[in-house]
Parts: sequence; C-alpha cells; structure tokens
Amino acid sequence: MPKFIFVTGGVVSSLGKGITAASVARLLKSHGLSINIVKCDPYINVDAGTMAPLQHGEVFVTDDGAETDLDLGYYERFLNINTCRNNNITAGKIYQSVISKEREGKYLGQTVQVIPHITNEIKNRFLQASKGYDITIIEIGGTVGDIESLPFLEAARQMRPDRNHNDTIYIHVTLIPYLSSSDELKTKPTQHSVNKLREIGIDPDIIVCRTEKTISREIKNKIALFCSVPQEAVIEAPNAPSIYHVPDILKKQGIDEQIMMLLRLRSKKWDYEEWESYVNKLEQSSNWPSVKIAIAGKYTQLKDSYKSLVEAISQAGIANSVNIDFSFLDVQNKNFYTDIKKVAGIVVPGGFGDRGIEDKINTVKFARENNVPFLGICLGMQCAVIEFARNVLDLKKANSTEFNQKTPHKVVDIMEEQKTIKEKGGTMRLGAYPCALKSYTLARKIYGKNIIKERHRHRYEFNPKYMKACLKKGLIVSGIHKKMNLPEIVELKNHPWFIAVQFHPEFKSRPLSSHPLFDSFIAAAKGAEKTQKT
Repeated sequence: MPKFIFVTGGVVSSLGKGITAASVARLLKSHGLSINIVKCDPYINVDAGTMAPLQHGEVFVTDDGAETDLDLGYYERFLNINTCRNNNITAGKIYQSVISKEREGKYLGQTVQVIPHITNEIKNRFLQASKGYDITIIEIGGTVGDIESLPFLEAARQMRPDRNHNDTIYIHVTLIPYLSSSDELKTKPTQHSVNKLREIGIDPDIIVCRTEKTISREIKNKIALFCSVPQEAVIEAPNAPSIYHVPDILKKQGIDEQIMMLLRLRSKKWDYEEWESYVNKLEQSSNWPSVKIAIAGKYTQLKDSYKSLVEAISQAGIANSVNIDFSFLDVQNKNFYTDIKKVAGIVVPGGFGDRGIEDKINTVKFARENNVPFLGICLGMQCAVIEFARNVLDLKKANSTEFNQKTPHKVVDIMEEQKTIKEKGGTMRLGAYPCALKSYTLARKIYGKNIIKERHRHRYEFNPKYMKACLKKGLIVSGIHKKMNLPEIVELKNHPWFIAVQFHPEFKSRPLSSHPLFDSFIAAAKGAEKTQKT
C-alpha cells in the first residue's frame, strides 16, 4: 500500500516547504524507493497561468502543458523527473471539478459541502497521484491558520484514519526567530503553530525548524516537550550555502531514517554518491573565476520571476567551473545602458505585454553589434527577430502584432490556431513540442542530435514569411517545428554566440544534467570574460 508524507508550514510563508519536500524526496529516492511529489495551492485560480510573475513568481510549465507553481521546478531538479498536471492541485481545480459534477447531477440530490465533497475530491487526487509509487509527498501551500488551506489540511488529516496508522506521516516546517536585542531564539511561534495544527486534528511527527542561528539541545528539548515529538524529531534547518546543500543537512540529522522507521519501510539500496559529488563541486566553486551575466528583463524586482532561468544558468556555471555573477537589469532603469556594457553575456528572457519592449529590442541590438554572447528566450527570440528586421532588413516599422496590430511588417504574429481563442487561462501553446535541427548549425552542434523536445508557453511566433529574407542577411532558422512550419531557433551567422529560441529550455535543466544550450552559452561568456580582462 502506498505511503504518504504531508508537508505543512507555519508562522510565516516562504519558509522553504518546497525545498524541504524536495530534499526529503531526494533522500528517500536515494534509498531506492519510488517517489512522487505533489504541490497543493489553496488559491482559487485553476492554475498559475494567469498570475503575474511579480506577484507569484515564475509559472513553471510541464511536458504535458500544465502551468504550475514554481515548486514543481524544485521537484524536477531535485528528483531528476518530469512532473505533469497531476503534480499540482489548486483549490480552483477542486471546486471546478465538484461544481461540474453537481451540475451533472452526480451527487444525486445531496447538499454539496466542503466536507465531505470538497475533501473527498482532494483525497481522490492524492490517491491518483500515489498509484505506482512507494511514497507520495504532498506539500500543502500557505500557512497553517489561513482559511484557504483548511480543506486541504482537513483532507490530509482524514488520510490517517482512512488508512493504516503507519501509512501517513506529517512534517511541519516552522520558524525559530532570533531576537538580536536579547540574543535569544524564540520557540513560542513554533508552539503556537503546532497548536494551531493540532486544532485541525493533525499531530506532526517531525518538526523542521528554520533558523538563522544554531539551535541548542535545550531549545530542541523544549520544542519536543511542548510539541509532543521525540527530541530527534526536531530537525534544524539553518540557512544553507545553496538549496542543494539542504538534503545533506537533513540527512546528517537522520530525517530519512526517521521517516523510514515511521512508515515501516526498509532501504532497498543506498545511492547518494552522484548528489554528494555535485554538492562537493559547489563547495569547491569559491576558488573558481566569475562570469558576469545579465538577465535583461522587466520582472527583476522579484527574483523568483526567473527562478528556473537562474538555476539553469547556475548549473551551466558548475558545468563550466565558473561562478555566475548575476546582474538583474531592469530594461526600463535609467542606468540600464551603462550597466549592460559591463557584462560578458546577455539573456533576454520571456514575458508578456509591450512594457519595456523597445528597451529589450535595443538590448538585442547591443549584443549583436558588439559581439556579446546572447541568448534570447521566448519573447527574447521575438525581440531578436524584430531587431534584425528593423536594423538589418531595413524594415523600420517591423513589429509583433502583440504590440502593434497595424504594423506593416508582422515579423512576429499570433499563431493561426490562437486567433479564435477568447479565454486566457490554459490556452497558449503549452508543453513539449518536437523541433528539427538544421545540419551544420550551432544549435545542431550544441544539442548533438537531429530532433529535440522543449517546453513552450506563448501565443506569438516568428512569421515564417520572413524566414528567407532573414536567411539572406545572416539570421538562420536552425530549428523548426516541421508539422506547423514554425521557426523555433534562430542564430546569427557571423557572431561568436547568438542564439534565440521560442521555447523555455530552462525548464529542463537539472543539477545532475545541466542543459546543453546554457552550457554552451556560459562557455562562450567565459571566453568573452577572459578577453575583456586581457
């Protein structure tokens, strides 16, 4: 029978429940167990697709086209798996499903209520996600005490009496704040948070304590006493040098062994060497040279807006034995054009809307004319095409119909299949699509194969009508979706390293297998950095 681990959070948000859940999953996978991991989001949005990056962070996209919470990115990177739409459950999905069933008469005249109908729907999703796995880890978003999370917490509570006692455990992530004025760590917020969890009917089996200072044995004993857990079940989670150190920190305190004992499971094997090797590499990186990379975007006020991109670039840095010195440049900042001249590589990431577009186009122009290694992603590719059309093909009014419907040169246009779509949620070109790579191109050399599959999230495309004109002047379409004749990758013929892609390669990069496109980009930037210094 499959086992369940529920991860909840208390005191404040953004404590690192996702990192904790992913780290526990990594450790249990190292024991040879099959693991699935699910994120529950209590918001009423059906998915994260319509939420602003500056409010919610990036929207992570899965192979099957789900627009999800960014925690699924952590899950994929830590476990080296591909998640799907079933790995993200929102309150919106649950209510939409229950209301749909009520309209179809499937409840046979019952009064439809939060308990049992909403909670049963949630539990059914838990059970579906667990099929074929030894353990399913379920992270419940929000903070204990929030009204939005209550149906999910109630469903989690019901999972224990519904099954054998040893089939379900609860891990609670909480905060031990430090008061500098009295030089004290305070346990009271944790006690209150656990009491709030108990009011719901959940007794945590393990408490993970986020802290900036080392927790003494006395404080651990105090938490154990007031929260009714063994002293060894109070796990310290200090600020780590990187998120990839967290599994190691938890392992040294025996969290995986405790979980195995609580769930009555035995280790099938122990295979942690690859992860350990990666962490050791991270620790050696302080001696490596640095490469300054600019992320020239318009959501730079919230770094989580580019979470997967930052991780992919950092992983490529490890692969190239360099530290990445990130420069998050707001394209609309008055100092932008001064700062952009100080970097060894430029990334123009994805985005929506016309705000900052002309500045992004000018950024592409700077990279093209000054031979700076350049990577354009999604909107970044569209800006590259517009810039080339305006300044090389001399089509001065070239634009995207997203920004100017009346442009005489629609070098970027809405896809034909998108023209009849009215609803915004879940209607873009989403998920993994095949792309054929042209022989003797940089893209073909980087990937080392003829066909690739990458994840998409967009409505507008490089208009194929302009491919020949661009090719004559040196902008090569090196990757194409043959079935729809859609350009997927462009590169400049006479440039050290200039590639722009319509898809989001950052979603498929992993710590243990960094993405070849980013590896090649950072290698080029590394060479440019050396040239600048000499």
